[in-house]
Amino acid sequence: MELEIRHLRAICAIGDAGSLSRAATQLGISQPSLTTLLQRVERMVGGTLFDRGRSGATPTPLGAQMLQRARLLLVELEAFGTDTAGRSGPVRFGSVHMECVAPLYARLEQSLDDVTLVVDPSSTGLALALANGHLDAAVIAVDEEGDLGLPRGVAQRVVVPWVPVFIAIPAGHALASRPEVELADLAGESWVGPPGAEDGSLTALRAACRAVGFVPRIRFEMPSGAGRQLIAAGKAVQLVEPTSQGGPGVAVRPLAGAPMRMRLVFAWRRERLTWSQASRVFTDVLGAYADQAMASPVFRPWWEERGAALTSAE
Repeated sequence: MELEIRHLRAICAIGDAGSLSRAATQLGISQPSLTTLLQRVERMVGGTLFDRGRSGATPTPLGAQMLQRARLLLVELEAFGTDTAGRSGPVRFGSVHMECVAPLYARLEQSLDDVTLVVDPSSTGLALALANGHLDAAVIAVDEEGDLGLPRGVAQRVVVPWVPVFIAIPAGHALASRPEVELADLAGESWVGPPGAEDGSLTALRAACRAVGFVPRIRFEMPSGAGRQLIAAGKAVQLVEPTSQGGPGVAVRPLAGAPMRMRLVFAWRRERLTWSQASRVFTDVLGAYADQAMASPVFRPWWEERGAALTSAE
């Protein structure tokens, strides 16, 4: 294993914050995930980078040396996006594929003077576009424990800490009559592969299936939403975000025990949105998603029970 950009950003976040818990909050990941990442980096470099105690995390001599080099490298990398600093024109807004994209855009038109929208199912693609200045803001869905690896110039707020991933199956399927579906009962199905496999979606699917005793047969690869005709025809099943309403011939059901979960994050470039603008847009994103959740007969019970508590905690 080699050092990656996300490793350098994590080390710098710990050094700047002086604690793993504060650094994890800034990075938008859990503290256990950051601890695991730090341990991997320490194994790679062959030494302890931070002395960790009740007072926080203090760099060791090796850690101080690595921090100095990492900061220099990150400054160079972030310079690639500086050519857009102070750029005028429409705010370029990116989003993962969600059912609430249209009402979200309607809200954005009221909060921002001029805005364009790019929909991309790949969280990695959206994060890179933000880092490189090709997008000004974005709504990104990532695995619950995933690290977006955003640079310092990009701020982020968690919209929803976690929501379950649902399954879309043929409406005529025997499992469609159940209120929720056991993942193990889908062992014999043909799957539409999750979009953005480089984001870890496919890895998460395989890990969840392996945990219940089978390997998913990925028979189809296509853009998000394009698998509905195959599902309606009884040829496939597919993971979907929980506000999905399915469609003719398609039933959307929760997976029992929520074996796969995702986190929804709003991120923006600091030089393109003021804090006031970002706060308004954050409210737009949360409002559009909450409205869509309440409009979904399948997802609404979950949202009514947990959604308000999760979002208020943020």
